Amino acid sequence: MSVIADKLKKIQDDIAKACARSGRSEKSIKVVVVTKTAALEAIQEVIRHGFVDLGENRVQHLKQVANDIQTFLTENQDDPSIPDKVCWHMIGHLQRNKVKQTLQICRMVQSVDTLRLAEELNTQSHKLGIHTDILLQINCSGEAQKYGAPVGAAVHLAEQFTTMGNLRLVGLMTMAPLTMDKNRVRASFARARDIFEEIRGESFAGAKFKHLSMGMSQDFQIAIEEGATMLRIGSAIF
Repeated sequence: MSVIADKLKKIQDDIAKACARSGRSEKSIKVVVVTKTAALEAIQEVIRHGFVDLGENRVQHLKQVANDIQTFLTENQDDPSIPDKVCWHMIGHLQRNKVKQTLQICRMVQSVDTLRLAEELNTQSHKLGIHTDILLQINCSGEAQKYGAPVGAAVHLAEQFTTMGNLRLVGLMTMAPLTMDKNRVRASFARARDIFEEIRGESFAGAKFKHLSMGMSQDFQIAIEEGATMLRIGSAIF
């Protein structure tokens, strides 16, 4: 096995263990592979192993890597081990003037934390004739340096997002504090899960509201135990 394959297997094993501890199915967890520091060959190998959800946090790098990956897919379209397409997720802070470029590549934007950004996403999605899946990013750690809507505004913002015709609010996203204190990390994730459940119980949410994106390389097992359905993992692979 290659180094990447070995790391992917370890991640899958750790996901299985966390699911077993929390009485969940491994099928309920989606891994979004964060490609921002990875070499093209490494990303290609990840795709060969069946990981087709890829995440980027900067638009300029997204455009470059997505173009390279599309070339790879096209050149290998007769190879049964390589999928027809991948799904790109914008996971970083998104400026409104970069929305159109982002939507030409991504069909999910995980980092929507203001009404103005949602309005721009809706406008550009309408112009492009598409419907875009979005996650409401909330700041559950309370750290000033982190992006994300305040916890107290989450339900109201979520309701506003659902009124926009070319957006589909499909869940929440959060980041835990960067700390070795697992109790603080767990508390942050638990808070996100509580808000997720609160919004899911509202009539405006609907059946499509089902994703809770939280947990990265250093804390994804805790995130699974606290209800994550989507993990954003990069450094543990690359």
